[in-house]
Amino acid sequence: MNRKTVKRVKTGAFERRFSMAKAGFMAGARYATLSAGTLFASADKRQDMRRDILSRQAQELASDLGKLKGSVVKIGQMMALFGEHFLPDEVTAALHTLENNTTALHWDTIEKHLHRQLGELRLSELEIDHEPLGAASLGQVHRARCKADGRELVLKIQYPGVAEAIDSDLRAIVQLLRMSRLVPITEQFNQWLDEVRQMLGREVDYDLEAATTTHFREILADDPRFVVPEIVTRYSTHNIICMTFEHGISVNDPAVLELSQNRRNFIGRAIMELCCREVFQWNKMQTDPNFGNYLLRIHPESGADQIVLLDFGAIRDFSHDTLGPGREMIRGAYHHDSQRLIDAMMALGFLDKGAPKRLLEDFASMCFEAVEVLQDPERFPPPDHVLNEKLEYRWGASDLPSRLVARAGRNALSVHFDVPPKEFIFLARKLLGAYTFLHVIEAEVRGNTILDPFLPISEQEDLALVTRKKT
Repeated sequence: MNRKTVKRVKTGAFERRFSMAKAGFMAGARYATLSAGTLFASADKRQDMRRDILSRQAQELASDLGKLKGSVVKIGQMMALFGEHFLPDEVTAALHTLENNTTALHWDTIEKHLHRQLGELRLSELEIDHEPLGAASLGQVHRARCKADGRELVLKIQYPGVAEAIDSDLRAIVQLLRMSRLVPITEQFNQWLDEVRQMLGREVDYDLEAATTTHFREILADDPRFVVPEIVTRYSTHNIICMTFEHGISVNDPAVLELSQNRRNFIGRAIMELCCREVFQWNKMQTDPNFGNYLLRIHPESGADQIVLLDFGAIRDFSHDTLGPGREMIRGAYHHDSQRLIDAMMALGFLDKGAPKRLLEDFASMCFEAVEVLQDPERFPPPDHVLNEKLEYRWGASDLPSRLVARAGRNALSVHFDVPPKEFIFLARKLLGAYTFLHVIEAEVRGNTILDPFLPISEQEDLALVTRKKT
């Protein structure tokens, strides 16, 4: 596939700020002009017209951000993740359209960058494909081969100047949003910006990512279900990560559904167990559980299929104080214990103490339903259509997300529930990512047989922590 390329990424503070200021000014002017047309409309039509204007403006904003590459696109993607809790629906919907598979840098530019990073000698030892395997907002990936031994490698190459442009990009984004009149600049928004700054800092820290990759390779070394690439330090720098190329197919490849039910169940159990180990044992979590971070290695003869784990740039370390209340929420929901669940929410700090009892009970009931995939179907049976004759959960037949959306009652909840802390958002994404994985491969697994062994881990410490935090 011949991918469209550009010669360079605009990383100069002035040119990027100018591009975004121009986009913000134009968006603000369009918004003011279009809004003027609503003045003489009836009250009910005026609201619909303003929503339509906001949606169109947000789509223009997303389009402008997507053209700039670098951390600007990543900021927009992160805004889509966090913004749904405090930004207009129309804005978050538009930001979700930002594609991570963006225009690549031209090979001539990448080659010059590699020369500066690796030097003539090390670069001469590699045979590198000019066409990238993938291009994202902060860098792109090229396949390579070591001439000496034929080993297949991958080079993850950070775009020149991207790391240095993060702070100026954040300032420019705020200015763009202010001028476009799409987003209220509130205290919650400023807290979000601080978190984005930290997340971006970790994503461009390739030394940290290489160390984290090595750490996961070591702790999973004795688990044959998982494959983690090996970091090749000779061809790695602060801006390049070189690792072994690992073969596999994507999770949603049609060949996966051609596997037997038992083989798909094996893969599903493995990914759910990995999720539990991250949350209950390691306090170290992959916070970006999209399918691009996994491959499946199918072994037709032996049937011992494996999951290849990729991209450890979004791994987050969490303290016991941070994850403890989150684990207690899971336990409270699992046991259908409303008070335990509410106590954990109070410890997390996003529950208004004045919330009516009825509302709390409704929310607890929704949480009970949310973990139906992990519960003992004999104690708390889910709808009949999601169970097979062995009482295994039919993840592919599940309509759980749509059921939860239907009863969420977001407007009613927003009065009494503060913006969830980022740790809770990460935990929710982690569980949703695991759910989606098993849904796509149509696994049939009793989730409680996976979760049960993990629930007692740190349970007393978590209970004591929640008690301290809520008093």
